[in-house]
Parts: sequence; C-alpha cells; structure tokens
Amino acid sequence: MNAPFHPDAIRLDRLPLGTRARVASVDWAALEQGEANRLRQFGFDEGVTVEALHLGPFGRDPIAVRVGRMTVAIRRKHAGAIGVTPLQK
Repeated sequence: MNAPFHPDAIRLDRLPLGTRARVASVDWAALEQGEANRLRQFGFDEGVTVEALHLGPFGRDPIAVRVGRMTVAIRRKHAGAIGVTPLQK
C-alpha cells in the first residue's frame, strides 16, 4: 500500500520493535470498511501513541501493537496503511 504519509512518517509495519511512535495518518481508503471499523474500535487514529511489540511466527504476521494501555494484534497489510512518526527516547 502506498499511503500518502507525512514526509517524516514510516509505515507501522516497518516500525522497529520496542519503538514508540505517534500515528501521523491512516489511509482509510486502502482498507475495507470492516477493517477500518476494527482499527477505529481499537483506537487507531491520528495523534495516538503506539508501540510495536512482537511479530507473529509465520511471515512476521500478525503484529502485536500497544495502543494506549491495550495490546492488539493486527495484520501486517493493515499496519501498512498506518503512517507513524517515531518518538524520541
């Protein structure tokens, strides 16, 4: 997916594990309606702080992501529609 992200943003699926980042943008048009609704219910939206925690054993899918105080698993292709800006440590 080639999302129109902020110039300093990277795709969430490329965020190094253990790195905290702020969601810069979400390419909602790249997602099916059900997928977009699920991400919204998990709290993915601009300005939210996230952290990539773990990768699944097969093809590195799904990705465990901390969103606020909650940990969720999302597919790599869905994470590719989320642009994030890494936070300074």
